[in-house]
Amino acid sequence: MERVTRGDHEAFAHLYDAVAGPVFGLVRRVLRDEAQSEEVMQDVMLEVWRGAARYDPHRGDVMPWVMTIAHRRAVDRVRYCRAAADRDQRAAAGTREIPFDEVAERAEAHLDHQQVRHCLRRLTDLQRESVLLAFYQGLTYREVAERLRAPLGTVKTRMRDALIRLRDCLGAGS
Repeated sequence: MERVTRGDHEAFAHLYDAVAGPVFGLVRRVLRDEAQSEEVMQDVMLEVWRGAARYDPHRGDVMPWVMTIAHRRAVDRVRYCRAAADRDQRAAAGTREIPFDEVAERAEAHLDHQQVRHCLRRLTDLQRESVLLAFYQGLTYREVAERLRAPLGTVKTRMRDALIRLRDCLGAGS
């Protein structure tokens, strides 16, 4: 890893040969789609190459570090695909019959939107921006972290804290 950190292509080729099979196997088990698994595996290996300097040998061996990256990437892809499917379903549902009491539903929705906006304003800037990117633009945690130029762990923590604060503010936690 030390050589990979310095940009040694030969060292990376050896690392790739050692971890590519297990990484692909893990990603394939999570995604169950070969083409997506290949894409995610390449993303993982690119992240390993680019992020080699983040590897700390004092915290553990290389293989668990790479497999953790692989698992996170695979889960991110699953979440992204689910969010896309949910958006498609909502779009398809928009073509249904007009509700019977449309005025009441619109008024209730407007009040709900106002409450959500009020609660969003009570979040920190990073929390609010993270929530908006993830839930309104469908970005994964990793994509949110890249967009905000913040560490992935920080974004995940801020998202968790934001969702707890939103739940409490909206009264959904009781």
